[in-house]
Amino acid sequence: MTDEPDLLVGDHDGVRTLTLNRPRRKNAVTWDMWARLRDALIAAGDDREVRALVITGAGGAFCSGADVSVLTAGHPARKMRLLTQVALQLHELPMPSIAKVNGVAVGAGWNLALGCDFVVATPESTFAQIFARRGLSLDLGGSWLLPRLVGLQQAKRLALLAETIDANQARELNLVTRVVPGAEIDNYVTELATRLASGPPVALAQTKALLNEGASGSLRDALAAEARAQGVNFATVDAPEAFSAFTQKREPRFTGGWALDDLASTTQIPEQESTHA
Repeated sequence: MTDEPDLLVGDHDGVRTLTLNRPRRKNAVTWDMWARLRDALIAAGDDREVRALVITGAGGAFCSGADVSVLTAGHPARKMRLLTQVALQLHELPMPSIAKVNGVAVGAGWNLALGCDFVVATPESTFAQIFARRGLSLDLGGSWLLPRLVGLQQAKRLALLAETIDANQARELNLVTRVVPGAEIDNYVTELATRLASGPPVALAQTKALLNEGASGSLRDALAAEARAQGVNFATVDAPEAFSAFTQKREPRFTGGWALDDLASTTQIPEQESTHA
């Protein structure tokens, strides 16, 4: 037995990494672990210092799905609400997310990866919507994610046949963003996460939300949402910082700060007026 946590949390240069840490079970997730993952996603979303999120697995596997070998008390509906919370928290994170997939990503484990904004895999990675082989149907958002990523027919193929596919097949189906050699995946994901973490956080959060919502709305809805988002962007210090960096031929330093914070710090409000706020 080991006292090592089954979910590891690490921070470096604005990037938070969540590592599923049950390598002997190929990082199969228990119900208690799903709760810890949900809480970790909530904490990441609420932390202004976190600018990008990486989810990965320990010991040469990403995640073999929910651990069905561990029996826990409670109605299945309550357990499914927990999976719903995990999927929504991941989908609605304000910062970009990356799944770093070594080895297997199966069932809910694969859908956990698909819920991220980027999926980086190695040639050794394998994927399966294994639910049908377990007498189950899709969960953790798979029924919503798959048709949008691969189309309805390919989604049915993957879900109903529960085929195992390799990383290159997943890449051809647009289920993997990039396939890189196993020896290079750590550096590649670090560089990608660092690049995302250095971007304008408010603008990236709004772009992510616009893309997530745009697939199910009309063009008119998308244009209206874009107009609202740009109004928020222009109220940050990042837009003028980008212009200054361009004119000064340097890299911009984005913070996501609110422009009115800078104005308030340099503007003296008369005491008599401030009492009526």
